[in-house]
Amino acid sequence: MSGKEKPVVIVGGSGHARVLINCLQLIDREIIGVLDPGLAKGETIAGVPVMGGDDVLLGYSPGRIEIVNGLGVLPGRRTRWRLGDSVREKGYSCASVIHPSVIISNNVSLESGVQVMAGCVLQNGITVGYDSVINTGSSIDHDSVIDAQCWISPGVTICGEVNIGPGAYIGAGATILQKVSIKEGTLVRAGETILEDVGSV
Repeated sequence: MSGKEKPVVIVGGSGHARVLINCLQLIDREIIGVLDPGLAKGETIAGVPVMGGDDVLLGYSPGRIEIVNGLGVLPGRRTRWRLGDSVREKGYSCASVIHPSVIISNNVSLESGVQVMAGCVLQNGITVGYDSVINTGSSIDHDSVIDAQCWISPGVTICGEVNIGPGAYIGAGATILQKVSIKEGTLVRAGETILEDVGSV
């Protein structure tokens, strides 16, 4: 762990948060605790203590910690994205989380709060916008752009020069062929193969 890395507080204690905790432990990132108003203070999530609800966050100055967004996403629900916007408005920064097994080119741009799970491959020239999540075993080929607040489900294949607009949800196992554009807020259903540009559904 770099000496410049701040400890993190995880907001949310669901299954996605547990995956992130495991990743953070593998890279030796210090975790202060979990915030989740639906969980009892003092219980543990994957060995990390629950500190209480969101109000506890205000006890930490923005310069002291970073936030890890532990909320998952379902199509059409924006709770995760609203959380990211809210903590930034309060002055906090969102930490990116990259699993150590990820294969990533040295010419990839990842904005703040990006999460890349185990077994992913990110090839040359890719850009991933803030808060987007690339879930387990997905691959993104050269010169593709994943805009902000996108959810890429497990096992997705994104070919070269694809553009995915902000807020898109790509279902598990979907395949998007080269040079296709996916418009803002689009839902690509699990297992679909996308051969041409698509808009909102």
